[in-house]
Amino acid sequence: MAETVQTFCRICEALCGLEVTVDGDQIVDIKPDDDHVATRGYACLKGLKQHLIYDTPDRLLYPMQRIDGSLQRVSWDDALGSIGGKVRELIDNHGRDSIAMYVGTAAGFGVLHPVFAQGFMQGVGSASMFSSATQDCANKFAVARQLYGFPFTQPFPDLDELECLIIVGANPAISKWSFLQVSNPIRRLKEVEARGAKIFIVDPRRTETAKVAGEHVFIRPNTDVFFYLSFLHELLATSTVDRARIDRFMTGFDEVCRVAEAWPPERTAEVTRIPAETIREMVRTYNEADGAALYCSTGVNMGTNGSLAFWLQECINAISGNLDRRGGTLVSTGVIDFPAFGKKTGTLLHDNESRIGKFPSVNDSMPGGILADEILTPGDGQIKALFVTGGNPLITMANSERLREAFKELELLVVLDIQPSETASVATHVLPCTSPFQRPDLPFVFPLMLGLQSKPYLQATRAVVPPQGEQRDEATIYVDIARASGVNLWGSAAAQHIFEASKALNSIGRRGKQPSIPQELLLSGLLRATKQGGFKKLLEEKHGRLRPQHDPGSFLGKRVVHDDRKVHLAPDVFVKQTEKLESDFQLELRTKDRLKLITKRAITTHNSWTHNIEEFVSGDRATNHLYMHPDDARRAGLQEGELADVSTETATVRVPVKLLSELMPGTVALPHGWGHQDSKMGVASQTTGVNVNLLAADGPDKLEKVSGMAHLTGFLVDVKPAGGALDPTHWSGIGR
Repeated sequence: MAETVQTFCRICEALCGLEVTVDGDQIVDIKPDDDHVATRGYACLKGLKQHLIYDTPDRLLYPMQRIDGSLQRVSWDDALGSIGGKVRELIDNHGRDSIAMYVGTAAGFGVLHPVFAQGFMQGVGSASMFSSATQDCANKFAVARQLYGFPFTQPFPDLDELECLIIVGANPAISKWSFLQVSNPIRRLKEVEARGAKIFIVDPRRTETAKVAGEHVFIRPNTDVFFYLSFLHELLATSTVDRARIDRFMTGFDEVCRVAEAWPPERTAEVTRIPAETIREMVRTYNEADGAALYCSTGVNMGTNGSLAFWLQECINAISGNLDRRGGTLVSTGVIDFPAFGKKTGTLLHDNESRIGKFPSVNDSMPGGILADEILTPGDGQIKALFVTGGNPLITMANSERLREAFKELELLVVLDIQPSETASVATHVLPCTSPFQRPDLPFVFPLMLGLQSKPYLQATRAVVPPQGEQRDEATIYVDIARASGVNLWGSAAAQHIFEASKALNSIGRRGKQPSIPQELLLSGLLRATKQGGFKKLLEEKHGRLRPQHDPGSFLGKRVVHDDRKVHLAPDVFVKQTEKLESDFQLELRTKDRLKLITKRAITTHNSWTHNIEEFVSGDRATNHLYMHPDDARRAGLQEGELADVSTETATVRVPVKLLSELMPGTVALPHGWGHQDSKMGVASQTTGVNVNLLAADGPDKLEKVSGMAHLTGFLVDVKPAGGALDPTHWSGIGR
C-alpha cells in the first residue's frame, strides 16, 4: 500500500522539502512539500526526478573488484580484505602520504559521510586529501580564511532587506545560490525587485536569471577582477566611507586603497567592455541603497583570478559598511559557533603544503589540478592509492584524459558510488553506497553548523526506502575499511572500537540486511550536544523547525576568529598577487579578438549526475552543444547543427553548434558534466556529449596560486569547422 512521507532533497544547497510516495520498497512519486517551513512548496525538476537515478538498472548493488582485467562481483569480506591489505602494504613501503582521497560534491550534502571519510584519512595519517572544491569554490574558502580567520565564514546577501544586489558570474535561476540555501530562486528574485530593490546581473551571457529580474550587464569572460578593481576605485573616489568603523573592526584599509588606485573605470573598460558610465551607475546605486550586496559564484571562482576577485568583492562589501548589517551581507550561526570550534580544535586549519607546486592546503585539501602529477611523479610521497568518495573526477577535473592515464598507474583505486561512473570504470574496487533516500540525515554542514540559510530552520529525515542488494552507507564503509587497513578512525583506538561495537550491536536482529552503524543515534547525539533536542523529537516536526532569525551586528568585533578579532582586509598573499594584474591586463589587450569559452548549465542537468535519466537526455538533449553568437559563427564559417572543433593547447573536442544571440560576441559556451561514453551507465553511455574539462589545463604552472584552482571557464579557444579525424590522443564526444 502506498505511503507518503516527508523528507528533504540533498542534491544541492537548496535542500527543498519533499513529499515522497513509497509503494513497498519503491519510490513512485516525489512532490514539493507545500507546508515546509522554509521552501514553501518549491522543488526543481531534477529534485523531483532524482529517484529515477537511484532506481536505474545500472545502480550498484554489490562490491566489485578488478580480477583478470575486469570488474567482478565479490563479497564485502573479500573486497575489504583486498583493500586493507594493499593499504597496509603501501604504508609500509611508501609511507602514509601514498594513500590519497578525493571527496566529491555528493559527499558534502550529507552529515556523516564527509566526517567519516576525513576520519579514515586522519587514521591513515595522510595529508593527501583532494576535493571537488578546487574545481569550483576553493577561492572562497582561501579568501575567507585570510580575511575572517576561518574558511567557512561566508557572508551572504540579506535578500529580505537589501535595496541593491549585484550578481556577478552566477545564475541562481538554474544553479541556485552557492553556499546559501534559498528556495525558489526565481520567485525570490522577483520578490526582491517587486520590493523596489535594484538588481544588476553581470555576466557574458544574458542568463535565465537576467531574463526574470534586474538589469543585465555584459562582461568579457575572465575579466571580473578588473570589474571589481574599477568598482572599488569608483566607490573610494565618490563615497565617504566610515573610517572610524573600518579602523574599529578591520585592518589593511590603506593597502586596499592603494591596490585600486591604478584602475579607474575608463581603463578597465578596455578589457571588461563595461562602459565607465555603467560602472559609475552601479556604484551610485550600490552606495545610495540602504543596504547593498555584491555576490558572485562559479563564473568568477573558476577564472584565473578567482581569489583576487572574491577578495575585492568582500573588501567592497566591508569597506562600504554593508558587511554585518541588515540589508547588506550577513554572517549567521548554526547550531554551534562552528568557526570558534574550528579555531579551538584546528578543524580545517592545518597548514599542509603539496609536494608538487608547494600549494597551501585549503580546507585541509590539495589542488585537484596536481593530482595527476602527484600520481605520476616519483619520489617520497608519490600517491599509490586513491579513494574516490561521492565524486567523479574523470568528468569534473581539468585535463581529465591525462588524469585517466594517471589513474591507471595507481596500485589501488577504490570508488564509493551509487552508479558505475567513468571513474569507477578504471577502479580496482567499486563499493556500492546508499542513496540520500536510503539513509537518515540532517541538513549538511553549511546550514547546520553555519546557518547559511535565507530562512533558518532544522529538519530531520529517516531513510525513505531501504538499501538494495549489498549497499552500505559510507560512514559504515569507512569504519570497515579502517579496521581492514589496521588503522583507527581519527587516529583514536577508542573511537574505532566504539564504532565497531556499535555497528555489531545495531546489526543484531537485522538478518538479511547489511550491517550499519547506528546513524540515527549519532545524528541524535549531535542534536543533543548542540541543545536542539533529539532526532526523534525533530522528526515529529515533519515540515521542519524554524530557528531564530539572523542577527545583524553580531559578527564584527565579536565572532571574527582572528586573534585581534578584526577583519584583515589586506593579507600579504593577496597584495602580492596584485603584482601580476598589469601583465594580466596586457594579455587581455593582446587577445581581445580571440574567442573565450564559458560553461553553461541546463535545467535538466546537475554536474555529471543526471545524464542517466532518459527523459533528461532524449532527442536534441542527447548531447551538449557549442553555443555561439551568430556573428562569431558566421566569422568561423559555421552554421546551426554543424560540427565544430574546439581547441586549446591541451586538447580538441568535436561538438555540434547552436546559435545563441544571448551570448556576448567573442564568447562561446559549452555545458559541463558530459562525456559518459566510458561509463557503464546504460542511458548516459549512449549520449554523445563531450567533456568540456578535457580542454582545461592541469599541472602546477596552470593553477591559481592562492587557492590551487584550475582555470575552468573564460579561457581562450580556437573554433573551426570540423575536418578530418581528430588526433586519437584528444577526446571527441562524437563517436569515440
